[in-house]
Amino acid sequence: MSNEERTEREFHVGDVLSITTGRLVSPRHMDGIYDILDFMTGDSLFTHQLPRVSDECKPYLLEQFPELKGVDASGVNTKNWKEWLDEQVAKYGEKLVVKLIPKTAHTVKNPVEEMFEMKEKVSGIVINK
Repeated sequence: MSNEERTEREFHVGDVLSITTGRLVSPRHMDGIYDILDFMTGDSLFTHQLPRVSDECKPYLLEQFPELKGVDASGVNTKNWKEWLDEQVAKYGEKLVVKLIPKTAHTVKNPVEEMFEMKEKVSGIVINK
């Protein structure tokens, strides 16, 4: 089965929790975030698109894994994230099988056009060099 035909794929629980909690706890750091969001949407995302697409994917992850709804990562920081993640692995398992989101749940946007849209929204902050 080719990669394009896959409807589900195994991810580290830290990748999933990074999306559902909004805290970067993926053991592969940003690579884990790109991988899970690219897989779930079938898109090839740019950094500035990750927050929007995380918002698109989060409800589907919580639907697939309702046990993660109450996971609190508010106390996680750069010093304790590995220990916190080890606790989550012990509780929920290391790997979770993640499914694609429906095609209608993801808004495909040209990354350059979206960047300019974002720039217009914060036009008072952007400094052109």
